[in-house]
Amino acid sequence: MATVGHGARAPARWQLIACGLALLASCLIAASAGAFVSNLPPLFSAALTLDPDARLPAPTRYLYRGTHTTVMPGIEAPLRTRLETTVPAELGEVLTFYRTELGKLGWQEKPDGAMIAADHVQLAFASPLGPAALELSRKDSGTAVHLVQKNADVARRANVMPEPGQGKLVFSNISGTDAVLTIAAKTVKRAAGTNAVSLDLAPGEYSYELRVPDRAATTKTLTVAAGDAWELTVGRDGDAWAPLQLY
Repeated sequence: MATVGHGARAPARWQLIACGLALLASCLIAASAGAFVSNLPPLFSAALTLDPDARLPAPTRYLYRGTHTTVMPGIEAPLRTRLETTVPAELGEVLTFYRTELGKLGWQEKPDGAMIAADHVQLAFASPLGPAALELSRKDSGTAVHLVQKNADVARRANVMPEPGQGKLVFSNISGTDAVLTIAAKTVKRAAGTNAVSLDLAPGEYSYELRVPDRAATTKTLTVAAGDAWELTVGRDGDAWAPLQLY
């Protein structure tokens, strides 16, 4: 067998054979590398881990995250806390994460209204503070998370706790003029500077109208679920604010 040392030249015949062998080897390496890469696990396949700084349980890995709280004057604890986040992971992984982490916090999953599908999950929980709900849905290359926890003690202290099987609507007028709300065949008037008033509503969809002097009436629709409390407010400038879910 001929050997080729550094600086020496091999006969042309051996150069052709060597080039052929090198080409074959490079093709085999490329094919092997291609097969290896195609079998690599997804970039974000590692188990999701809990972010210790998150107000509600959330993975450390996310594309977007926002936490929103509803508070009542004079009460420090939130009445309602909502987490919105998008996690770059499969829906099944995210569901496993939340069932594990919420279970550690004493959240009990309720069978009522549960829905688990390939692209959407909806679960209700009884948490130590009050009712809670988890909603997951596929979003592009990740999973969108909507997690809500209500504080029953704060709702009672703030007098916005709905009656069993009912919803509650709070009407506030902080403008400098009178305001009138019409909903569910009822008309409620609130003079400027007066306290808010609440209404009990059966679950359902309601059209409502808000009117203040010298302004066009505002007509919208509000969907009320059992156990929910909403607020409709006329702002200081007389504009009708968007409905706010209190509880």
